[in-house]
Amino acid sequence: MVNLGGARMIEVGAIIEQKVFTVNRALLKAYADASGDQNPIHQNEEFAVSVGLPNVIAHGMLTMALVGKYITDWAGGSSKVTHFGARFIKPVIVPADTDVDLTVTATIAEVSDTTVSLDLTATSAGVKVLGMAKAVVLR
Repeated sequence: MVNLGGARMIEVGAIIEQKVFTVNRALLKAYADASGDQNPIHQNEEFAVSVGLPNVIAHGMLTMALVGKYITDWAGGSSKVTHFGARFIKPVIVPADTDVDLTVTATIAEVSDTTVSLDLTATSAGVKVLGMAKAVVLR
């Protein structure tokens, strides 16, 4: 077992408490405005459907940012994160006037003298949206 942040004892295989983030069209608009990514697949349902999507989808980087928040909250700050990566495998679909959940969990994959490696899972509507999602944080 390893003591992270002075209070939490962790060991390989331990599952970190899940966090559910709410994603809706208002968040997509706010993210688009903040990031400058005004791609209509993230805001215009008619356009999104016309290019073969089931509906408006969340920005991939917004999804990553929410998972990143999960990691930094658990680790005790962004300065503790030394690696974070994932592949986008499915979109987070965001219908109009609907809140959808992005559920994030992590499993302790490896513990060393200086770091803790995490295997991350992010799902929306029961569908895994990130693949090969991993992070490494300082102890």
